This record gives sequence, structure tokens and C-alpha cells, in this order.
Amino acid sequence: MELQHITVKVFVEDACQPDLETFINIFHAWIQKERLDELLIDVADYRHVRGGPEVLLVTDQADYCMDSADERLGLVYSRKKPANGSAQERIGQALSGALKACRLLESEYDAGNLRFSRQNFEVVINDRAIAPNTEDTHRQFLPDLENFVSKTFGAGFQTEKETDARRRYRLRVQLEEPFDLESVLKKLS
Repeated sequence: MELQHITVKVFVEDACQPDLETFINIFHAWIQKERLDELLIDVADYRHVRGGPEVLLVTDQADYCMDSADERLGLVYSRKKPANGSAQERIGQALSGALKACRLLESEYDAGNLRFSRQNFEVVINDRAIAPNTEDTHRQFLPDLENFVSKTFGAGFQTEKETDARRRYRLRVQLEEPFDLESVLKKLS
């Protein structure tokens, strides 16, 4: 399976209640200051649409979005351009993009009132033609994800598959222990 368009969502810690307006300002500042290593294009405000993308940063390589789908706020990194490498390397590229953005947001959000989970994230294959939400896709993709998570985090974990066949193929990952953000980013670089 030639997987592309890998999406990673890193959840905001449950105790945090960030103001979505702040993300609009931060994303605009990222464009002005060229804070990411890609061409930053625009910011879109979708706060009027509940249960999905709230604030979107569009770049040439990927979209970064504060998203409240499934009533859990988190940062979504959604790769648009094809990436090179194996499935595990592509997962790593998407997770790295998400975690770098999480680190920046945590450092720039007002008074340190934002923290992303160090134990929970999800991986979505945003291509129903290549990876429909079926058991066949799950059998093909799960070993790559499990190997990647074992090598990257070195801790026990559980996965939970999206069961609704009408939705995109998605796996939630729950690590047994919190990870150190800087150590994981170093492994992924």
C-alpha cells in the first residue's frame, strides 16, 4: 500500500481551555515571521462550524489546524504533498510536523496555558481510495504503525481503530507513559 496524505492529531490536555482566537493571531505571526520550514500561505477561521476544523493554517506542504472533531480539541497536521520513504518514515514525517507545531504553540500561547498530550495522538490516512476504513487496510497498516510507535517511543501502547466504515481509516494511540517531546523530535529528525 502506497500511503500518502497521512494526518496526525495531537490532543490538547483536557485541563486546558484555550481561546481559539489566540491561534488565529499566532498563525498570522507564523506567516509574518516565517516560523516553519515551508511556505506559509494563509489562515482561515472556521470557528462558526462546530465539531471540525476551527482555525486553519494553510502551507504548501501541509495544513495545520486546531480541530475539535469528536469533541476533542487538538492540533491536526495534514500532509498534502507526497512524502518520500517507507510508510513508517511517512508516519514519522507527519508526527514530526505535528509535534514541532505543538512545541511552537505551547511556547507562544499566552502565559503557558496550553499543553498538548504526551500520551495520546491519532493517525489518519486521508485517502479513502487507497486506504478505505476496512479490515484489509487495518491488516496492512497496523504493523507499520506498531513498529514505528515501538521504535519512536520505546514504551507500551494500545491502539484503537475507528469502527465506523463511513469514516476515514484512523487509529488512536494511547501510550502507557508520557513521552519527552524534545527526545522524540530528536529521534524523528
